Amino acid sequence: MGAAGGQSPLCHAGEAHGTVSASSPEMLRGKRVIVTGASSGIGEQMAYHLARMGAHVLVTARTEAKLQKVVERCRELGAASARFVSALLPGGLDMLILNHIGHSYFNYFDGDVDHIRKLLETNFLSYVAMTVTALPMLKESEGNIVVVSSVAGKAPGPFAAPYSATKFALDGFFSSLRHEFIIENVNVSITLCILGYIDTGKLNATGVAPSPKEECALEIIRSGALRQHELHYPPGIVNGMLLLRGLAPGFLDTLIRSNIVVENVHRAPPPHGTRVPPAGSPGSGR
Repeated sequence: MGAAGGQSPLCHAGEAHGTVSASSPEMLRGKRVIVTGASSGIGEQMAYHLARMGAHVLVTARTEAKLQKVVERCRELGAASARFVSALLPGGLDMLILNHIGHSYFNYFDGDVDHIRKLLETNFLSYVAMTVTALPMLKESEGNIVVVSSVAGKAPGPFAAPYSATKFALDGFFSSLRHEFIIENVNVSITLCILGYIDTGKLNATGVAPSPKEECALEIIRSGALRQHELHYPPGIVNGMLLLRGLAPGFLDTLIRSNIVVENVHRAPPPHGTRVPPAGSPGSGR
């Protein structure tokens, strides 16, 4: 469902059905596309790819100064138009790419329920809210919803419990919503992008080499344009993990833990937010 290099199999899928080739710049020329979380990383690279394709690019993120630079670069690359907003949507929309993410930590779960609640607001509930707002326009254009998720929402590892919870929520909600669209003949596609470790400049506490963000961004756009149900990128690693999850889950768990450099993970001091009472303590219910 993805490609680590060379021509993507998604290209052949599009050509086999008589659609525009996924490697063709014309596939999204003139289309109206929103990319959230576009001030850096994968989102920024998606904005640049869309600009080269001649799309109308609307980018959103929390950092306005960074967004302004992304917009200027998009215009230099040939975008039909490029602008940024904090919350407003344009009058029409062909593709909604949900890519933003809240700050979390890679560490032992410390019992901070407030952190999970805030992370769910950003990583999950805002995705649902934006989808609800954009859906009338996407129904009119018979467009695409692209949800950038993670293999942590399919086969979770240690030290990312809050993050993994939000990614499982995305998978459950949007996979269920896709069924409803099909039952009701709503011609809006939903693509879930299940990503492995991508080179976005963040700390790597695993023994896995990161995949390039530029290629990842292009694969995300291709999968959405070709209305794929899921993108697995990089395909070898993600497909292998999902296969093992069904055939040998215990072995997969061991393999995941063996790729974590535990010595680099240090317990953080207790947070000041809401905590789950330890088992057996008053109010724990256990």
